[in-house]
Amino acid sequence: MEAFLNTVYGTVFWSTISFLVVLILMRRMAWGPILQGLKEREEEIDGALNKAKEARAEIENLQSDNERLLQEARAERDGMLRDARDMADKLVGDAKQLAKDEGERMIGQAKQAIDGERAAAVADLKAEVAKLSLEIAEKLVRQELKDEGNQQALIGRMISDSKLN
Repeated sequence: MEAFLNTVYGTVFWSTISFLVVLILMRRMAWGPILQGLKEREEEIDGALNKAKEARAEIENLQSDNERLLQEARAERDGMLRDARDMADKLVGDAKQLAKDEGERMIGQAKQAIDGERAAAVADLKAEVAKLSLEIAEKLVRQELKDEGNQQALIGRMISDSKLN
């Protein structure tokens, strides 16, 4: 055990030199590439995180744009429906007014036609009555004028009925 407690300076020297050579080799051969790989990996992770943040921001922008577009589309749809309803109401109102005007025009024409027909019927009736009256008067006059006494009586009645000044 005493051999472990005594240090031989040559062993310590060569051990230290061996350790330093291994340390230098490790630094050049292993730690450099390892640290470089870690640094590259860290940069890749940072780049991926930045891209993820950008993608998240872009998605949020797209969502807000989509929501805005959706609201605009709804507003436009509502406006179009309102315009269509207003147009339909106007068309119905115009059609009702047109039908009312046409009905009143037709009623007026029918009244004029009825009045015209009534006037024509009255004129025809008057003409027929006049014709019948003349026929009756002619028959009466012929009957009364056949006899001389009846003629004199008729003349006397006409003279007495007429107002002479």
